[in-house]
Amino acid sequence: WQKREISNFDYLMYLNTLAGRSYNDYMQYPVFPWVLADYHSEILNLTNPHTFRDLSKPMGAQTAERKHKFIQRYKEVEKSEGDLSAQCHYCTHYSSAIIVASYLVRIEPFTQTFCSLQGGSFDVADRMFHSVKSTWESASRDNMSDVRELIPEFFYLPEFLTNANHFELGCMQDGTVLGDVQLPPWADGDPHKFILLHRQALESDYVSAHLHRWIDLIFGHKQHGSAAVEAVNTYHPYFYGDKMDLNNIKDPLIKSTILGFISNFGQIPKQV
Repeated sequence: WQKREISNFDYLMYLNTLAGRSYNDYMQYPVFPWVLADYHSEILNLTNPHTFRDLSKPMGAQTAERKHKFIQRYKEVEKSEGDLSAQCHYCTHYSSAIIVASYLVRIEPFTQTFCSLQGGSFDVADRMFHSVKSTWESASRDNMSDVRELIPEFFYLPEFLTNANHFELGCMQDGTVLGDVQLPPWADGDPHKFILLHRQALESDYVSAHLHRWIDLIFGHKQHGSAAVEAVNTYHPYFYGDKMDLNNIKDPLIKSTILGFISNFGQIPKQV
């Protein structure tokens, strides 16, 4: 990868596989980074550093104000074993079964998966994945319970952005009927162009030079411990599934809660 003999995409897939992530498990689906911060320009400028997301910071620290709020949350909560309010920056995860299914809800079998996770029906329209720009703004700035990253399909599969099956996904409060995913202006309403430019962004010189910083956060030494605290990158202890010793937890309620957390809200990848 350092010699540029394999692409950034291939390298990320390789790391995901090493860390136990798989297309076969929605709870441990391959995780990919948001690489862009520009979803409003008419033309995408891949030579401008401001076009890109800060790969050295997790999604919760993309703006100074949001980062400060998560640091405050960390400081306010005392450590308490077996308690849902344990000391951490984030009580939600960047990758989970529901996040994967919500991104891919317009294509089967993910449509059925999403509905089953939602109790048999689609979610409220305003909470459905309907716009790349608004999803970025939610995950990077606006929503304190949303720190989601992306999935590999954002870099190769235009079909998941169109409602080719004509599912009735509902109507938003502003009257917008959900159909195809709303794309940034620079995609000209064309899912193929979006994927093409998004993949070019992933393979750009800027991302190639900074991708290792994101890898440190997700797969490397900033994943947990003091380095994670310093990087504003700690998650609820239950998300670290491989570090929880379930055999030593006697309370069946706490044990089932932890298992439920792991299965429903995602897991930190194994450290590579």
